[in-house]
Amino acid sequence: MLLALVLLAATPWLSQHSGSDAELRGVAVLDAKHAWASGAGGTVLRTRDGEHWEKLAVKASEKLDFRDVEALGGDTVVLMSAGPAESSRIYKSTDGGTTWGLFHVNPHKVGFYDAIAFWDERWGILLGDPVSGRFIVRMTGDGGRTWYVPRGIQMPDALPGEGAFAASGTCLAVRKGGQEAWFVTGGAGVSRVFRTADRGRTWSVAEAPIPAGKSTAGLFSVAFADSRSGFVAGGDYKDVTLAALNGARSEDGGATWLPAPIAPSGFFSAVVAVPAALSELVGVGPIGAAASHDGGKTWTKTGDTPLNAVAFADAKTGWAVGPKGTIVKFTPAPR
Repeated sequence: MLLALVLLAATPWLSQHSGSDAELRGVAVLDAKHAWASGAGGTVLRTRDGEHWEKLAVKASEKLDFRDVEALGGDTVVLMSAGPAESSRIYKSTDGGTTWGLFHVNPHKVGFYDAIAFWDERWGILLGDPVSGRFIVRMTGDGGRTWYVPRGIQMPDALPGEGAFAASGTCLAVRKGGQEAWFVTGGAGVSRVFRTADRGRTWSVAEAPIPAGKSTAGLFSVAFADSRSGFVAGGDYKDVTLAALNGARSEDGGATWLPAPIAPSGFFSAVVAVPAALSELVGVGPIGAAASHDGGKTWTKTGDTPLNAVAFADAKTGWAVGPKGTIVKFTPAPR
């Protein structure tokens, strides 16, 4: 209950100076002092004291849009850019972001990468939009140095117009320490949730009740607190105040989904499960932030600042990022 009261505090977000005016869509949190943010124009930012942010340089990246960043532990960070063909890339740093190596470039002329996620320091997964009618999944077993398509992968066909949204790095999620992964889609007649229990070799898919039907609408984010308890969020990014269902929850690992609105209206681009707190969720979007302490059954608004992405290291340590270089830090209420 104490944690719930902390997360549902009236003003839990404190603005920090980023030194950037870029659209930020990626955020990774290692601990109370170390976090990274990423975004448009080759932007990568880092804090090493939890308060002040500095710009990092990635060679020849000025035209890239870094939509996802993952902290693997220690000084290891993996960075993903999203864009058509060769604009989708994977970089890795082993010195906290001071220097970067380019380790993978999208080989498909019509491909577009959406997100990356890691089960641990070695094993990770990459999601890309459909090529030849199926979503692209690549795996790494060496912390992001090499990426491969799982042998004998079984993936349901994509629907006409279906895709994932590279809006926050959270359209793809994994269960830490397990083998499950999930990704969410939109843009077609329905929104769907894909799931695997064997680290990307075999996939199944289920429909979710979030409205889709056009290229700007559907599911944008997925989070699982454990192997069974999940939540998805979305809406229409072209109509951020639309009065329509923007959340759904699952109690069976993603096989079925129940309507669970985060707010009466509005688009939410990201939802995350707070580590070490099984029922705690935080969602963000252009209309602000919200929190739930009952697995997404009920929500309370916690801020009005427009945001794109959010990440937590634990129940007391988190950041969110958004338009025009916005960075806000989670500030637990005094006990």
